Amino acid sequence: MADGDIACAGYGDVYRLPGTRGEPYYRAEDVEPGFETELLEAWWREAARLDPRIPGPDTGVPAGGLGPAPRGTVGYLASRPLTVNRVRRALHALTRTRFFGAASDRLLISDLKQVHRYFTEPELRAAVRTRAAELITPETRVVVGHSLGSVVAYEVLCALPPGRKPLALVTLGSPLGLASLVFDRLQPAPQQDGKGVWPAPVDRWTNLADGGDVVALVRELAPQFGSEVLDLPVDNGAEMHSMRAYLTAVETGTAIANGLTR
Repeated sequence: MADGDIACAGYGDVYRLPGTRGEPYYRAEDVEPGFETELLEAWWREAARLDPRIPGPDTGVPAGGLGPAPRGTVGYLASRPLTVNRVRRALHALTRTRFFGAASDRLLISDLKQVHRYFTEPELRAAVRTRAAELITPETRVVVGHSLGSVVAYEVLCALPPGRKPLALVTLGSPLGLASLVFDRLQPAPQQDGKGVWPAPVDRWTNLADGGDVVALVRELAPQFGSEVLDLPVDNGAEMHSMRAYLTAVETGTAIANGLTR
């Protein structure tokens, strides 16, 4: 590849107040009820399901209390709001396990707030999408999105005008399939049959997810977006959600190469 063949859309600064650098020093008390607590508990519950050594949300719940979470659902969690102490338990479980490595409470809360703000602040959402859209030219053949970036990539591609050259989409560690918190908030909204809209410019979609990636809670996207999605498992070792691990996976390289050479 030559210089200029790869472009990376960065939008971290869109989230910051003018004149500031880095993330605020978030604490457990800063996790807001509703979206943020539901997403935090969804991650926590999945981590405990994958690793029995992790004390889960229902540890110590008396008989007759909440049972195991139904797979693929999180909406019911709102009936049991997280107290600050419960938020601390969740953060302790997640930041001191193999799923988030050495992530700090501050960083994990920042991730929660980034996702929350993307879906609830229209001007910020538009600014983030604009950053990505500016880099997708008529010559673009492959678009790669990791984590929240996969949501951005999907929405940008759905908004492109019809008639452009087809391209390939590669999603890594994507939360796109997470029912009420992500999937149901997408633009464009899911269709009446419950399926997500297929991005018109995309003629090949490869979705990769590590089996231990708690952010990619729904690891197969074909049931929600169509059988044309090729869902592939990858093994990122100890860095389940790491962008570096995903980008250096053989499966990712193959998907990108196929998109460039078809």
